[in-house]
Amino acid sequence: MSSHFTGQLPLAPSSVPAPGQPAGTYDPTLRVTALGGGHGLSATLRALRLIAGEITAVVTVADDGGSSGRIRQEMDVLPPGDLRMALAALCDDTDWGRTWRDVMQHRFTSKEGTDATLDNHALGNLLIVALWELLGDPVGGLRWAGALLGARGQVLPMSTVPLTISGAVLSESDSGELVRRTVTGQSRLAAAGKNSRVSHIRVEPEGASACVESLEAIELSDWIVLGPGSWYTSVLPHLLLPEQREALVRTTARKALVMNLTTDTSETSGMNAADHLEVIHHYAPDLRLDIVIADQEAVQDVQGFEEAAARLGADVLFSRVGAGSGTPVHDPLRLALAFQEAFTGY
Repeated sequence: MSSHFTGQLPLAPSSVPAPGQPAGTYDPTLRVTALGGGHGLSATLRALRLIAGEITAVVTVADDGGSSGRIRQEMDVLPPGDLRMALAALCDDTDWGRTWRDVMQHRFTSKEGTDATLDNHALGNLLIVALWELLGDPVGGLRWAGALLGARGQVLPMSTVPLTISGAVLSESDSGELVRRTVTGQSRLAAAGKNSRVSHIRVEPEGASACVESLEAIELSDWIVLGPGSWYTSVLPHLLLPEQREALVRTTARKALVMNLTTDTSETSGMNAADHLEVIHHYAPDLRLDIVIADQEAVQDVQGFEEAAARLGADVLFSRVGAGSGTPVHDPLRLALAFQEAFTGY
């Protein structure tokens, strides 16, 4: 550890209700671990912040696009972008929390005609990498960043080594023939599925270990939440690391899956809501869920969807969780109420 950092690593903020939380919904003893990445995980964390006192975010580390991709190419570190977004989502709705959230999310814009070295880099990415370099510890660096922000929970990587995701993409050629090709890299795979079908997802290195602290959080939680998010590049990776998949199967925690608000994404072209559940079952056949939370507007075949959920051992909770803005974005308060209904039902 650098001489600039002495003493114990900072602890997560104490479990006290944040301003503006609905009366009677907050449980300081409720332990929830949320798995995902990107905007989907951020939506879950903003909702959980309203009802749970002990929150852990376990985040994918396969990002290779944008600021994270450039950092990953130039330095021997995890891609920090999704970790940064999770930290920002756990910031309080106070002046301190909102300010640091905005600082972490701030992106630099270089003036015209310059060599744009910092262009589009998020300051939070650079801060996290600085802490990693000073501490030599990915988990410790994230704890220090969380303490600075006053984050209401902890953020952990799913693995302490950078992962690369790849998959087979089946598409139609100009001559009408079906062509299968392998696409490597999260950003390329996320875009490759439009008008195609993605399958055979894998992460490398194959022998990568799951983060020990993440496995402990999964074991000790009351509830595990998976999703929403990009199905093949943010949700499924958590089922591809053998250690983490086994931990999810073995834990006594209840498990909830949150569906996306639309099935028409670049990764899931041609798939309906039930297909999303079948994919989960395919990659983790021993995993059993307790509840699947879905907005009914995103489910066309209700009976087929409920049957697919039942094959995972789960009931379906239909709840209006969209923001109603015309874009497929989850509303934190509505999602929090859905979580509370799901959790108290068990």
